[in-house]
Amino acid sequence: MITIPQVASPAHNTIPVSVITTCYGRNRHLYNLLGSLAQGSVRPSEVIIVNDDAEPQRLAEYDLNIIKIATTTATENGLASNVSFDIGRNRNLGATRATHKAMIFLDVDCIVAPTFIEQLHSKLQAHPDALLMGQPRYLTRPLTDDEGNQLQQGRLAVDFLDELSVFNPYRDNFDLQHQGQSIKQTQDYGAFWSLCFAIMRSQFERVGGFDTDYVGYGAEDTDFAFMARALNIDFYLTDDVIYHQQHSVYRPPLNHLDSIVINANRFYEKWQHWPMAGWLVEFAQRQLIDWQEAQTVPIAINRQPSKAEINAAHCPDAPYV
Repeated sequence: MITIPQVASPAHNTIPVSVITTCYGRNRHLYNLLGSLAQGSVRPSEVIIVNDDAEPQRLAEYDLNIIKIATTTATENGLASNVSFDIGRNRNLGATRATHKAMIFLDVDCIVAPTFIEQLHSKLQAHPDALLMGQPRYLTRPLTDDEGNQLQQGRLAVDFLDELSVFNPYRDNFDLQHQGQSIKQTQDYGAFWSLCFAIMRSQFERVGGFDTDYVGYGAEDTDFAFMARALNIDFYLTDDVIYHQQHSVYRPPLNHLDSIVINANRFYEKWQHWPMAGWLVEFAQRQLIDWQEAQTVPIAINRQPSKAEINAAHCPDAPYV
């Protein structure tokens, strides 16, 4: 674990909340996230990064209290052993290290709106027994180097980010005319996405953190929400905005076929409900799997997608999956 020295700056108040993020090989996104956190109306009193390859010298440039945790484990003989990147496991690691009761989890893709931390933290204080999720907007292209520099200096206007971003039409979106004031409870726990959420440590521990039996890509966040529902933890959507940094996606995610099938089977075994049904339908239409929503037996893979099929599914300019 590395603690990055904090640059002194009395201009911003800090609030007692732990922000947790995790990534590998996405440091351009990470630095934009940190820049937005440093320029917020308040700063979190600590930012925990579960990451192996971010540069400590670069992290020290941010006016943030950054704690970096390596994604490695010690073997029996005391030597460090690399483990594959596991977002659920890494979020659990970050939560274990957090020193505050209030925790906000952010994917490394996020850029937070200036009031995001302040407002989401305030809503969590008002609903300390609940699970809260923010409002994503999706940038339609990556930020340029110049725009990234403006972000780091607090000169990239929110209006610019609003114009450069869109909502995901398949999600529940707020009217943002009175941004920061809206919150609504929902029974649709399947709408939870771990991109940007807040929860108190006590409730995170009740849920048991993220189930690390899921591998790779898919379903671990829906499982987290279903555990919250089983424990009668209320779920709220809020209008506190993050901007999701654009990167290429696959529609459908043929590049994650194996892990999606493994995780769908794990999820069904646990909850008797099929997650990621839209993707499973598309896989079945391509005869990669045999699957129907009413089935109760595990999904088997018939064949792997060809390189041409994967390339055809690649969408380099799409804002969201």
